[in-house]
Amino acid sequence: MDSDFEIFLVTAPGLEAALCDEARDKGFAAPRTGRGGVSVRGGWPEVWRANLELRGAARVLARIGAFRALHLAQLDKRARRIPWGEVLRPGVAVRVEASCAKGCRIYHGGAAAQRIARAISEELGAPVAEDAPVRVLARIDDDLCTLSIDTSGEPLHKRGHKEAVAKAPMRENLAALFLRQCGFTGAEPVLDPMCGSGTFPIEAAEIALGLSPGRSRGFAFEHLANFDAAAWQAMRAAPPGPAPGFRFYGSDRDAGAVEMSRANAARAGVDGITAFRCHAVSALAAPEGPPGLVIVNPPYGARIGDKKPLLALHHALGQALTARFSGWRVGLVTNEAGLAAATGLPFAPPAPPVLHGGLHVRLFRTAPLAG
Repeated sequence: MDSDFEIFLVTAPGLEAALCDEARDKGFAAPRTGRGGVSVRGGWPEVWRANLELRGAARVLARIGAFRALHLAQLDKRARRIPWGEVLRPGVAVRVEASCAKGCRIYHGGAAAQRIARAISEELGAPVAEDAPVRVLARIDDDLCTLSIDTSGEPLHKRGHKEAVAKAPMRENLAALFLRQCGFTGAEPVLDPMCGSGTFPIEAAEIALGLSPGRSRGFAFEHLANFDAAAWQAMRAAPPGPAPGFRFYGSDRDAGAVEMSRANAARAGVDGITAFRCHAVSALAAPEGPPGLVIVNPPYGARIGDKKPLLALHHALGQALTARFSGWRVGLVTNEAGLAAATGLPFAPPAPPVLHGGLHVRLFRTAPLAG
């Protein structure tokens, strides 16, 4: 396979621009936004590095081939011409998934997947199984069949550290991109006053230490024919940076959530620069040291039902931040502009909507709060 090909970084629609910025900052070539993700160029080392280093990606897909196919027999024939042995191992099981856009002459995704799976099995000898560690994806659009390998395996928000999760948890890759949209680079403290299982403070602490998000987990690309174990070990062995002179804070009125956060921070190796406390929003106080970013993902109306307690909660949050967090910026994730307005905080127009937990949420941001 060519050493320079398209690599597609999947993310939640609405966060493509933030992921594109991250890919550019990490030195990936020719980043370009598309619906649901970002395209970059590179070879297999860039695929490995994308899985290891990119905080905002949900998956990393390697584009391994494309051809036109007007009917299933043609799809079968052309799928057999793909040099599968350059990417897949004969002894490693694969599963194939296919989707067909409206208007394609091949319109049955299941039938297309069966033809491609049979081609791989007969040409390479690789078994096909539903629980296979390697997934081949085919997308047929305007009669063009594009083939990709899902090189990630488990979704990339699963960093390998969080065993305990709260209700409606914020996924780590979304949290990382919301932090980026708030201008966070690792050079300031972060506080989450409704921290749940600690995702925002833990992500922020890892960013500050320069820890790679994929350092503790395995990936599907380790099962591929072109995997270089020695090069991969060297890549993932990069040491963390020095600890910052400030901390990352979380609080929650639920004592169980606070304990979850502490345990998750310890597994992530950031317990030395994080602090979690149990108290209500009304008891919030700015920690000693420089101002930074307050970022919060409060309960949403669709999760709770009655809006009055939510409006009161957001109002109490806004009062505490206005009174005690002079110089701090605020980022608030919610599905309702009315809840953001209930805080009384001077939010700028919100960021684009993002699908989270089955709801479209937006990030509301402020400039540094006045004294």
